[in-house]
Amino acid sequence: MPRGNYKKQTIRPDSIYKSPEVTKLVNYVMLDGKKSVALKIVHEVFARFVADKKDPVQILHQAVTNVAPNFEVKPRRLGGASYLVPVEVRRTRKLFLALNWIIDAAQTRSNKEFKTFANKLHVELSEAAQNTGNAVNKKIQTEKLADANKAFAHLKW
Repeated sequence: MPRGNYKKQTIRPDSIYKSPEVTKLVNYVMLDGKKSVALKIVHEVFARFVADKKDPVQILHQAVTNVAPNFEVKPRRLGGASYLVPVEVRRTRKLFLALNWIIDAAQTRSNKEFKTFANKLHVELSEAAQNTGNAVNKKIQTEKLADANKAFAHLKW
């Protein structure tokens, strides 16, 4: 059945930082449609970077670059068996995975050390920009899994 023409929606840049990556981060932080709360959290995190005399958009970009995987595995079924086939990750999927992994890593941080989600996100973005932290470990695990399954690369289609 034909699906028709699909026009991809463009993401408007953030009003303060003029970056579509910031808008994506706000959308991924948002829970239950409460965008104003998510905006407040992200802008609080970015205000801390500005207070530390760092460019927050540059830190976000560096964190996304360090966390985004180049390869991931997708299961392919062939002759009754499932194989994990390594595939290259598209640019839009890289951004999605990187931001989700950063947010998940921030959410799993201990509440004893960091009281608010803004504190957790600030630390996780800082660590990801320096190529350390839980989100970067997730990338390393994903790429190791893809590397271990290189033998099934010929099953791509």
